[in-house]
Amino acid sequence: MIPIVTPVEMTEIDRVSPSTQAELIERAGFAVAREALRTLGGGYGRRVGLIAGKGNNGKDGLVAARLLRKRGVKCQVIDPLDVTDLGNVDLVIDAAYGTGFRGAWSLPEQPSAPVIAVDIPSGVNALTGTDSGSLQAEKTVTFAALKPGLLLDAGPQKAGSVVVADIGLEINDARSHLFEDSDWQVARKVRTKTDHKWTNAVRILAGSPGMQGACGLAAKAALRAGAGMVVASTPGSEPGNNSHTTEVVTKPLLNENWAQEILSDSHRYRSLLIGPGLGLAEVMKHQILEVIENWPGPIVVDADAITALAGDLSCLRKRAGSTILTPHDAEFDRLTNSAARTDRFQAVRNLARNLDAVVLLKGPTTLISDPSENLVAVNSGNQNLATAGTGDVLAGMICALYDKENPVRSVAAAAHWHGRTGAMAHEGLLASDLPDLLTISHKMMVSK
Repeated sequence: MIPIVTPVEMTEIDRVSPSTQAELIERAGFAVAREALRTLGGGYGRRVGLIAGKGNNGKDGLVAARLLRKRGVKCQVIDPLDVTDLGNVDLVIDAAYGTGFRGAWSLPEQPSAPVIAVDIPSGVNALTGTDSGSLQAEKTVTFAALKPGLLLDAGPQKAGSVVVADIGLEINDARSHLFEDSDWQVARKVRTKTDHKWTNAVRILAGSPGMQGACGLAAKAALRAGAGMVVASTPGSEPGNNSHTTEVVTKPLLNENWAQEILSDSHRYRSLLIGPGLGLAEVMKHQILEVIENWPGPIVVDADAITALAGDLSCLRKRAGSTILTPHDAEFDRLTNSAARTDRFQAVRNLARNLDAVVLLKGPTTLISDPSENLVAVNSGNQNLATAGTGDVLAGMICALYDKENPVRSVAAAAHWHGRTGAMAHEGLLASDLPDLLTISHKMMVSK
């Protein structure tokens, strides 16, 4: 996994480094020059406009300019306060302001030449990713570790492709990491010869009359992700409706006080998913909370169950088993009575710690934290997943993959697999397409 550090953490890493500041700047400038030459396709006769501020970001740029000139590149160094026309160059290097910059600058027009940003595009907040005005980079060369702002809000779009350059800084104690395909090999669950269908059995409580599809999507995804047995129920509906795949066992829940019936055979299952499409009737909320409080094993709390839980968090503190919460932004706000956007990483950590749960906050970059504040980010998906029902699929996958010995990594593995599957699909993807594509994306990740 690739480490992610905040600007404050990076300042401390710089401070305790055995390398001098001059040595670090030299290495950073070399990394920028190397990527510039790759983008230019050579050196001699090429023209570069380098916007260099007065801080270390600008010093990195000046080193890159010196090295590029040795390769025959004509480098024009421009003060960010004076920059106007960037038209007569083959490449622009944005070394105006670094990760500590707050505010706005006198932004020039976007040049026709490609732009390489140094550490982060100037004007993008390195903690939040918000953009107060920046050039669109084709590539960003960041140093030692990713910064949260390269993964959040406008940051990923403005940064272009990101190169993490090793400049000799030790990042041994990073609290946040980005999940990669190579991590999937470690995190994925593999059946042993002694496993049977109940070894990884999943119970699903989802859907309501007219919304049974949520239950079917989650159930099929759980099976495709490795569950050996899936037993699903939709309160108020008879079993056997056509929203379920053939292999899903369905049980009716016709009594409105169904919580004790769900709990009666809870010992048979490794995990429970509760919430998608259940609705928010008052009697439904009471049953949801009773199940959450008393289910003995891992439980994935999703969708309507999160909204029900937001009114009474006390049942979480009475639980014996693990809890995984999967909110989107609006549901997160209900749980915290505040927005998650100021410092998204720390907000997720705080909620996980306060509720003693694993929290997965959905978004273009999904964040997963455990109560000890270890955090993993997942950015494998794309806009194809912005369609109804894909969250139900993810919830079912989490149930199948959850590992209590490594909760954050196993939940991140589900989110990464889900994202990879969505990203490889065609435009117009339906959530019902996803479960059948899981096998294909699995093979692609394993073969890497």
